[in-house]
Amino acid sequence: MLLRITNLRTPVELPEHELPGEVANRLDVPLADLQGLKILRKSMDARNRFRLEYVYSLSLTIADADIDRFRHGYGIDVAEWEAPGFEQPVPGDQPLPHRPVIVGSGPAGLLAGYFLALEGYRPLIIERGQAVKERVPAIRKFDSGGEHDNENNYLFGEGGAGCFSDGKLTCRITGPDVDWVLQSFVDCGGRSSLIYEHRPHLGSNKLPMICRNYRRKIEELGGEYRFGCRMEGMRFEDGRLAGIETSSGFIPTSVCVLAIGHSARDTYEMLLETGLPLQQKAFQLGLRIEQPQEVVNARKYGRDEYLTLLGAADYSIVAKGQKDLFTFCMCAGGVVIPSVSEPNMYCSNGMSNSRHDSTFANSGLVVTLEPHEFGSSHPLAGVHVQRQYESLAFQLTGGDYKAPVQRASDFLANRTPSPNEHLPSSYERGTSARNLSAV
Repeated sequence: MLLRITNLRTPVELPEHELPGEVANRLDVPLADLQGLKILRKSMDARNRFRLEYVYSLSLTIADADIDRFRHGYGIDVAEWEAPGFEQPVPGDQPLPHRPVIVGSGPAGLLAGYFLALEGYRPLIIERGQAVKERVPAIRKFDSGGEHDNENNYLFGEGGAGCFSDGKLTCRITGPDVDWVLQSFVDCGGRSSLIYEHRPHLGSNKLPMICRNYRRKIEELGGEYRFGCRMEGMRFEDGRLAGIETSSGFIPTSVCVLAIGHSARDTYEMLLETGLPLQQKAFQLGLRIEQPQEVVNARKYGRDEYLTLLGAADYSIVAKGQKDLFTFCMCAGGVVIPSVSEPNMYCSNGMSNSRHDSTFANSGLVVTLEPHEFGSSHPLAGVHVQRQYESLAFQLTGGDYKAPVQRASDFLANRTPSPNEHLPSSYERGTSARNLSAV
């Protein structure tokens, strides 16, 4: 009988390999009777900073299990369980005249390409940027003060923006579809615990290798990548897609997956001009806050040994109000990076390596802008708002892609800092003290 155990709480000091013994003791059964124990979910309860606990959901089989006895007491919940299976989409019944084309090689594009390759469709993935090997030197050059490359940067290229922005795999839904995605990351080089961690994290240093592994698997299955190939138009015949226009020429196809991400604004403009229906969508806008990681550690960990055991501490904040303010993409032991998709614009992001070993922590502090707040009914009004604020941020520091920065206390009091004030930051390209109220 397959059972599911939920709300199993253990001190964070208890290693995972001791879970079978812990379960056997809690249920008062011989350890030898437990079979096939599998972790389904692992999260942390940090409400008591002096006693941090892991909270587990598990599946397992117990020989000759008396489910009625397990349902009562023991401090955990036990129930019969059947693992949900992944529902394979039903394929079409007619052969495609051309292989499917996927536009964009970020997370959506590479996962769509991987799935189609596994199913024998030999997808073609086009990407306006370059492969990871060519992206790395271009990004390092920009961080060192070089010019912005419009096609090969933090946002465009193999792996998309996600390849150099932390690799958080947090998802607010669960189910076999999510499990399939997480398992594919494990198959391509991620650690096995990604499947059950509450906040799975790949790390910016691991992502380039994982993206390359996806590409190799897709190519081994007959798929193809074309880098430096930007989508520039769509051709329709008799109301059906006949192919796409690209910077490398026309590509015939009747199936096109648009995995273009958030930042390909020129592509959205092209799609609108083509006549594709576009709809406004809410998005988050705000600032990125940075603080010493040791301050976060001291606030979350009530015992010194927690830092050695758990590493850099994270946090999340929700402040209720007229508009709820909340943290987003918190990077423990991370760095602030530029997130620039167009020239003469400035936006920031955060990332952290798998070891979370920076002396800084950072997080987005954002509110949600709803479509009715965009000031226009134009389908791309939200993009216009983004460009407005990114242009102001760029101009605030003199147009050199430095990060405008201000102490949180000064920002709240609307005090203008001295332009010569130096504020410690992980942002490699440099910062300029400014009054952010001007943005």
